[in-house]
Amino acid sequence: MTLPSGVLSVRELARLVPVREQRFLLGIAGPPGAGKSTLAQRLCDELVEAGRPAVVAPMDGYHLRNEVLRSRNALARKGEPDTFDAAGFVADLRLLRETPVGSPVPWPLFDRAIDEPTDAGVVVCEEHIVIVEGNYLLLTDAQAPGWANVRGLLDQCWYLDAPRKVLTQRLLHRHTVGGRTPDEASVKVNDSDLRNADLIAASRNRADHVLTAEGTGFRVH
Repeated sequence: MTLPSGVLSVRELARLVPVREQRFLLGIAGPPGAGKSTLAQRLCDELVEAGRPAVVAPMDGYHLRNEVLRSRNALARKGEPDTFDAAGFVADLRLLRETPVGSPVPWPLFDRAIDEPTDAGVVVCEEHIVIVEGNYLLLTDAQAPGWANVRGLLDQCWYLDAPRKVLTQRLLHRHTVGGRTPDEASVKVNDSDLRNADLIAASRNRADHVLTAEGTGFRVH
């Protein structure tokens, strides 16, 4: 599908998602703090309201467990590409593509309250449209090993961008609400999150479309 340039409402974006008998996988990529999960859920809600079964399948459920990260001395870097189960993510994306609509496919979610993934947090079954949102959907193996096959398993992928100042403010808020002190949040944002954002930005040219929030809608570039 090709999106028209200009500002579109979420409802207009939803109307442009193709109708297919087979499952359609739409990726929403972008840096941390860009608003991917919010856009994905709003888009899903519009599709469901229009009578088109849809579900959000976030990448965040593939975080490695904290005990694994501790054993690798990587807990402080949680959220970077190698702190995810990229192979499991790719395998489950392939399962979503190959499994007929109507047959269940369990998908993990991430519980921010306990800072851990939860197995089978959602089960994809009757949904024809799966909205896959996450940071690293467009990376090559040169950028981060294990992620290159993701793009080929998505029917289309949009990149949601936001100004660096906005990302910083949102991420600082996220981490302080999550229990970090302001100093700890600042270290996490500057030493990890924004570095990840730069890596992700280098993959933007592989997206089908780049979107930025504008008012209550999104400008398509």
